[in-house]
Amino acid sequence: MKKNITFLINPISGGKTKLNFPDLAAKFLNSNIFSPTFVFTDGPGHANEMARGMVNDLTDVVVAVGGDGTINEVASGLQDSEKIMGIIPCGSGNGLARSLGIPLNERNAILRLNKLNCNNIDSAVFNERSFFNMAGIGFDAHISAIFAKNVTRGFKGYVKTAVNEVSNYKCQHYIIEIDGKRITRDAFMISIANSSQFGNNAHISPFASLKDGLLDVVITKPFPLYQFPVLGYRMFSRSAHRSKYIEIIRGKEINIIRDGGGAVHLDGEPCDMPAELKINIKPLSLTVLV
Repeated sequence: MKKNITFLINPISGGKTKLNFPDLAAKFLNSNIFSPTFVFTDGPGHANEMARGMVNDLTDVVVAVGGDGTINEVASGLQDSEKIMGIIPCGSGNGLARSLGIPLNERNAILRLNKLNCNNIDSAVFNERSFFNMAGIGFDAHISAIFAKNVTRGFKGYVKTAVNEVSNYKCQHYIIEIDGKRITRDAFMISIANSSQFGNNAHISPFASLKDGLLDVVITKPFPLYQFPVLGYRMFSRSAHRSKYIEIIRGKEINIIRDGGGAVHLDGEPCDMPAELKINIKPLSLTVLV
């Protein structure tokens, strides 16, 4: 029997129109395997609402067509279910898709769905909200909050925002407990890595795995301003772990207390959370076509 596959399409992700996506999918999707349905999302939260509604219907595969935020919404709705998730990456960073080896070209990503190659990956919970690729507090969350308000998206815009903000950003003090072991650190940012990278092949924790049942707590320590481009280079050369300003500790249950509430980011999407943060891993809780 054919599998019922539903594409949840964010029409504005990546700054490109998706109006022709159903025609493209119909052209390259194997019609002997799939019976497709196409739904355009109409705003934040819609993809999550649709995905949750499909957990108990006849849909077999739900495909997120969009950026990291859309992927997070769909994955959050499908995790811990028997449904299969697909990804057509159309965002500015595409961190999870890159980590899974999913082609960034839409045509090739559609063709990859035809292989029906499923894999189970870990997810994580951050104060009762899910993330699948990367979460963080500190500077990267600060930049995500500013970047979300920008009309112009894309990698260059993100870098420009970071460069403009770094000289005025103040490091914060954190109490961090990882699997029962407590440490204190002053930090520029703390990244909780399920995969190795933020997106755009910027690897903050090069050996992080989506399938090891662990999260990498990456503490970026205070550094002199002239080291900022050096740290950037290290991320793109997959050598961040070699920097004396980077400390990586793996664990399953993480508690963080900071000086006050404020911005965090979950898969690049900013939100406000209180001073006390609780993060834990959910091993192999999402089935993805890769």
